[in-house]
Amino acid sequence: METGQGNEKKICVYDVGSTYTKLSVFSLDKEGLKYLGRSQAPTTVDDIIVGLQNVKYQLAINEEICDDPQGLTLATSSAAGGLRMVAMGYMPRVTAKAAKEVAMTAGARVLEIVSFEDPPDYKVEVLREINPDIILLAGGTDGGDEESMLQNALVITESKINAVVIIAGNMDVQAQVEGILNAHHLKTTRVANVMPTIHELNVKPARAAIHEQFISQITQAKGLGKLVETVSNNKVIPTPGAVLMGSELLALGTYQSEGMGDILVIDIGGATTDVHSILASLKEIPNEEKGLVVNNEKQTSYRTVEGNLGLRVSAMGIVETVGPGSILTKIGLEGQDQETEITKYANFLENNPDHIAVNQKEKLFDEGLAILAVEIALKRHAGFLAKDYDPLMGIAPGTPIGRDLRKVKYVIGIGGIFTHSSKERAERIIKRALENPGVSLLPKTPEIIIDNNYLLYALGVLGQIYPEETLKFGKEYFFSGIC
Repeated sequence: METGQGNEKKICVYDVGSTYTKLSVFSLDKEGLKYLGRSQAPTTVDDIIVGLQNVKYQLAINEEICDDPQGLTLATSSAAGGLRMVAMGYMPRVTAKAAKEVAMTAGARVLEIVSFEDPPDYKVEVLREINPDIILLAGGTDGGDEESMLQNALVITESKINAVVIIAGNMDVQAQVEGILNAHHLKTTRVANVMPTIHELNVKPARAAIHEQFISQITQAKGLGKLVETVSNNKVIPTPGAVLMGSELLALGTYQSEGMGDILVIDIGGATTDVHSILASLKEIPNEEKGLVVNNEKQTSYRTVEGNLGLRVSAMGIVETVGPGSILTKIGLEGQDQETEITKYANFLENNPDHIAVNQKEKLFDEGLAILAVEIALKRHAGFLAKDYDPLMGIAPGTPIGRDLRKVKYVIGIGGIFTHSSKERAERIIKRALENPGVSLLPKTPEIIIDNNYLLYALGVLGQIYPEETLKFGKEYFFSGIC
């Protein structure tokens, strides 16, 4: 472990969001990682540096701490939005779906998934219509199918789009595929096969390649190039990817240190509600029990994003999904007048996303919207108990189908509604969201933990450099209540 002057290194981790820029500050010495403080300020899209300076001035500690040449500056960002991506593979429920899951865990927006079964003309039309920033090209296990990747490479060239292609399929044919694409002046990156064998999903190399493309492409976005110049390692990780990596570190641990086991993370924002589940217990099951590991119930890490469920930009999506009455029931209100009022409030929020609740009624409405956003997102993420017989599949009523979260030990809540709420209110939101699972396979008796200081994203990037120190700190912060 390297440290700066006085055997102590100061570490500043920024998160530049579309609305707010956050800053978390740590120190690292021989005793380990310590949390010093955090601040936030509005993101300044016209000049990102202004927002970075403002968030430093908001610190209760010396703002020059992040200008220490002996220190370390890291960053994540969601301000540029996710990369527009198309995933291409062989079978839609196998390699192609694996490619989609890799993209999702990297924070990309997967707009379409195509397989070898789709006609070439259709695939060309899809690519031209979407005009993706990046294509994740999978297909075939190592030593397996070669034709699908070769055909899809020709489809990409025929479409005449200018996407970067990450080649992540059968290693035996990658060089040939790269040659076809390079001959048409397309940029390519070769990584390890996302599915080297039928039982194995290898997401990290492809995820890292997507992160690299994120860094490369946000430098072209307005103002964000300066963010890359600010950080010490010339890397800016997509915020959802950083949250996932932090969750994986806490759940799975490192080679030297044991993790905390199964963890569910709920990240509720103004525009989306993201759910990450890391089921460490799945790491130990033998291949013959995994079957096709791309089925989400057998993946160790899994993320879903609900783009129409958010507390500001997507507030009306919650009302339209469940109806105003369901939201009011969660907070003990009822009546037609109240339904009209909360609908007007949600519409107001969409047009005024910076609004902060100013009275008790608005705080109640925010709480109800949050409860339903979390409940819907969790039920879409989790599996369910079958209601009917399916003799062809050998399924009887009560059979668990999909991702089983019933034994999850810890549920971590992150996002503004949790950060700016009392512990009682934050925990109440999650408890109310879990109280009526129905047939959904939701956690039964989890311990609820609130990331009051919004540090999970920071642990994701810190863990890539200082895994042992970050894991030790994360255990103390989340599971011992010392911060």
